[in-house]
Amino acid sequence: MVAVMSIRHLSLTLALLSLTACGGGLKLTPIRSTQAKPSNVAVYFKVETSGGEPIGGLASDSFKIYEDKELVSQFESKQTILNPEVAASHYTLLLVDMSGSISGSNSVDALVDAVGTFADKVEGQQKVAVFAFDGAAELHPIVAFGSAGGAKAGAKVLTTSKFGDTSTNLNGAIVKGFAELDKALASAEHPMRFGTLVVFSDGTDRARRVSKEDVQKAISETKYDVFAIGLGAEMQESQLKEIGKDGTARADDKAAVVTAFDTIATRIAARTKSYYLLSYCSPARAGKHEVSITAVTKDDKGNESSGSLTSDFDATGFTPNCDPNQKPSFDLSKGDALAPKKDDTKKDDTKATIKVDAKATTTPTPAPTPQGETFTP
Repeated sequence: MVAVMSIRHLSLTLALLSLTACGGGLKLTPIRSTQAKPSNVAVYFKVETSGGEPIGGLASDSFKIYEDKELVSQFESKQTILNPEVAASHYTLLLVDMSGSISGSNSVDALVDAVGTFADKVEGQQKVAVFAFDGAAELHPIVAFGSAGGAKAGAKVLTTSKFGDTSTNLNGAIVKGFAELDKALASAEHPMRFGTLVVFSDGTDRARRVSKEDVQKAISETKYDVFAIGLGAEMQESQLKEIGKDGTARADDKAAVVTAFDTIATRIAARTKSYYLLSYCSPARAGKHEVSITAVTKDDKGNESSGSLTSDFDATGFTPNCDPNQKPSFDLSKGDALAPKKDDTKKDDTKATIKVDAKATTTPTPAPTPQGETFTP
């Protein structure tokens, strides 16, 4: 008989402490947690460097679990990393400029190739949609989220599509893009929903349908990641960064478009892989307890970095025979678990009130090998 999950949201308030260790530690951001009988505890969180660089590929033994400040042995906890796709939906919307300067040039084939490269890298982990914009008020749907054949195949229609308004409604397209993400994620499968908007353009807004102030307000207030890819010299680097608050890439000419798209795709894929769903079997059998999760990594020089998060859970009614691979059941009835903003400290409206804390430390150790490179947008 499958156990019925009893949900208690553990991460209801976030208090990320300032990171002061030399060289930077790890930052663990708790997003949502759940517990269930017989004695399952699962925590969904994100791991980054103190500078905000995503850290993916950590195995379950990279994490130490403490209950009431006492280490829980891995033999006892049977801790494991579950596929995060069982708990969260990640959507990326790609906005491509098809105003006259692109649709009327010989850049379209290069753009289609670039979209294909982007889809190859991102679509294995996320649902990807492609919308085009020109000077019109509305977006032009090219590939819907979850389309058969994927974004790579669907984007080929750009080579034959006709766009009627040669102007550039860049600002309006960004606002509409956020609305499309809202609509798609509202019906996503999982309660935790993460959206990314990627904007490609070779110029600034010419249509003036939406003011610069309004689009900047929309970008600054959105809960979604936003990346920007620029082509050519018309859009200055400062203008590109006003759009791509989470990263930018530039192509000086059409030959470099594929590389620019690949740079952003790599960044998005890395962010997706930095989310972890850690499940374990608690040895507790009664009462309320504090659980802490600590991540430990080493760089190529042997410098050890660590970070942790803490929360509370109630083990009332816990019994043995726990299977950590049991799929955790988050509260699908609410569907409100969007990723917290970088500075979000708002409380959830659920009944429980649980304090959550995250911190980071670094322990440098000498080593002869050179440090690997990291991408910084």
